[in-house]
Amino acid sequence: MISVVVPTLNEAARIKDTISQVKKSCGETLVEIIVVDGGSTDATMERASSGGAKVILSAGGRACQMNAGAKVARGDVLLFLHADTRLPDRYDLLVLQTLATPGVVAGAFELKIDAQRWGLRLVEKGVNWRSRLLGMPYGDQAIFLPASVFWQLGGFPELPIMEDFELVIRLRRLGWVGIVPAPVVTSARRWQAVGVLKTTAINQLIILGYYLGVSPGRLAQWYRGKKPQPPDNPSPPL
Repeated sequence: MISVVVPTLNEAARIKDTISQVKKSCGETLVEIIVVDGGSTDATMERASSGGAKVILSAGGRACQMNAGAKVARGDVLLFLHADTRLPDRYDLLVLQTLATPGVVAGAFELKIDAQRWGLRLVEKGVNWRSRLLGMPYGDQAIFLPASVFWQLGGFPELPIMEDFELVIRLRRLGWVGIVPAPVVTSARRWQAVGVLKTTAINQLIILGYYLGVSPGRLAQWYRGKKPQPPDNPSPPL
């Protein structure tokens, strides 16, 4: 069985279509769909349930939600899917073939962005080149791995950002992260809202900041465009 875990927050407009697509694109492999809601104020949970998914409520934060979904999953393989991302046809066979490759401990898909802009084609090429050359996919590429390996690593580190990046780093210490030669198709909404160049620059700066030891909390504030707030009781300077 493959357990598809979908973290959500206010995804009522698309969650039912996402669930339907997961079902239709699967072959003969048994698949369960677990939607983990982080506190939506719209009809996400109701629509996910009516679409046939198992729905649970979790504390907010994508890492926390994905860990909560993994805890109730019954599958031998866990696949973590963003609510605005579509899997390729026969993804189940592609997942199982990838994990059967000697030396591979996990996998993900190539990336395609659902918008017709030349700048996004460059983003796709860069993402797919990095993923194949370095074995470093990100969460929007639908990371999958055996449940036993996931729990061996303790699940996703519960960080406010970069949880997928950190998980992949830990996976690479165990073996290779294979990239399926078929893309998931993800929404262009962030690139359209913020701009292709600005979004790409922000993403790269967040990665650089993480490598340089900037706290994930501060990185999350930068990513979401919020100014860091001083603590209620700031510590005196050393």
